[in-house]
Amino acid sequence: MPREKQNVADAASELARRITETLIRERVVPRFVDSYVVENGRHALQVHASLYRDLLTLLQREALLALSQRALEIVCKEPHASGRSKPRPMLRRDAAVFRKKFLTSMTQLQSWTAGDALDFQRDLHLYEELLARAAAKRRIRKPFEAADHPFVDRCAFLLDSSFMEKARLAASKALAGIEELAAQMAHQETQKKTV
Repeated sequence: MPREKQNVADAASELARRITETLIRERVVPRFVDSYVVENGRHALQVHASLYRDLLTLLQREALLALSQRALEIVCKEPHASGRSKPRPMLRRDAAVFRKKFLTSMTQLQSWTAGDALDFQRDLHLYEELLARAAAKRRIRKPFEAADHPFVDRCAFLLDSSFMEKARLAASKALAGIEELAAQMAHQETQKKTV
C-alpha cells in the first residue's frame, strides 16, 4: 500500500478508535439520560434495570452515529491546510478511502456482524442525507428550540415519547456536546496529518 494511503487508513482507524473510547469514557449517554430523568422527574425510565440497559444501548448507538457523522463531515468535507498550501477539503478519492477504512475499523472495534455493520452504514447515510436536506433550508434556531437533527428526533422518541418536546430539548443539549467532541477529535486528527 502506498505511504499516503496507509496514512489515510491509519488516521481513519485512529479516529474510529478515539470516537469509540471517548463516547464510553465521557459517559455521554448515561449522563444525558440521568440528567433528563432528574430534571423532568421521569424516574420510571430507570426502574427496570434491563429496560434501562436496553435504552442506554440504543441511545449509545445513536450517539455513535451522530459523532461519526460529524467527525467524518469535518475531516472529509471541511477545508484543512496541508503544509503551506491553501486550505482545501479532502479529495473525493481520499475521502472515500478514509470513510471505508473508518467504517471497517468501527465494525472491528464494535465486534459487529456484517448485518450490524450494514445497518450502521445505512443509518449513517440516512443521517447525512437528512442533514444535507436540512442545510438547504437552514434557518437560525432560537435558543429554546430543539435542533433539527435526526439524533434529536430518534433519541427523543426512544427516551420518552410521551414527553416528546422535553425529550427533544434534552437530546438537543446532548447533541451539542456530541458535536463539540466530534470537532475536537476531528481537528486533532487533521492536526496530526499536517505535522
